[in-house]
Amino acid sequence: MTGFSSDWLALREPADGAARSPALVASVATFATGSKSLTVLDLGAGTGSTLRALAPHLPTAQRWVLVDHDASLVAAGKRILSEWAETTRPADRADDTSTPDRAGRDHDGADAGGDGGLTLRVGTRPVFVSWRQADLALADWPSLLADVDLVTASALFDLVSEAFIECFADAVAQAGAAVYVALDVDGTSTWSPPHQDDAAVAAAFRRHQGIDKGFGPALGPEATAVLTRALTGRGYAVRTEKSPWQLGPEHAALITALAEGWADAARAAGLDEDVVQRWLAARRTASGCVIGHTDLFATPPPR
Repeated sequence: MTGFSSDWLALREPADGAARSPALVASVATFATGSKSLTVLDLGAGTGSTLRALAPHLPTAQRWVLVDHDASLVAAGKRILSEWAETTRPADRADDTSTPDRAGRDHDGADAGGDGGLTLRVGTRPVFVSWRQADLALADWPSLLADVDLVTASALFDLVSEAFIECFADAVAQAGAAVYVALDVDGTSTWSPPHQDDAAVAAAFRRHQGIDKGFGPALGPEATAVLTRALTGRGYAVRTEKSPWQLGPEHAALITALAEGWADAARAAGLDEDVVQRWLAARRTASGCVIGHTDLFATPPPR
């Protein structure tokens, strides 16, 4: 699978957080309501941004399993989540009663367990986090999905193939887990101010999106539609909402990094170098852009 640096993930996380559909986050929270605890499998977890976005909204104790193939992101995730958990703790906890986890540790702040896991407190709720370093292209789905209530992923499914989605849909339906997938590209983009090469670069970028990222030919902007068909065909109730990045001058560093990434992709897709350089020179200092994404939440049929 194509890798991403922790610096890039950190740069995009605030924009991702602002873009996520509040309606679908609320739907996930409603799904979790009434459960004593929730087990979540996060695919392509990176440093744990999906957990940071979603866990504070879930009204129950949680057990997250974060799966990523990159050992450096797993290591960075443990450090970042430990620091982040401290910012979510209530200021006044005099009446708080901690609950021990399976290993008997106290759910209080962040604790590094002997198995490499962390026990966090998010608000007033205990959240146990563990990691699995694994290549999802070779996933042992029955093992990964054992006892899982909810599968999550962010900016992942636009990198995978239709064959991967069909295999995933079979496995998740067998497990009876819900699915929350966010921030997959929808193929739309608008840069400000307009530039004469926007259409050419966008077309080259879309061609590059379709290359194999380690899962077979990537679906790019078709991913949400393919995943929707696969899940509805297995009896799931599926809801989607738009979640565009809306970037302005305050996102200058992200805009620059995004433009450079698009230029690299357009170049790799065969676009003329003069066109790439002309566009990039203008876009490094673009005043803004809107990059389209889609979020999805799917619940399984009653058993």
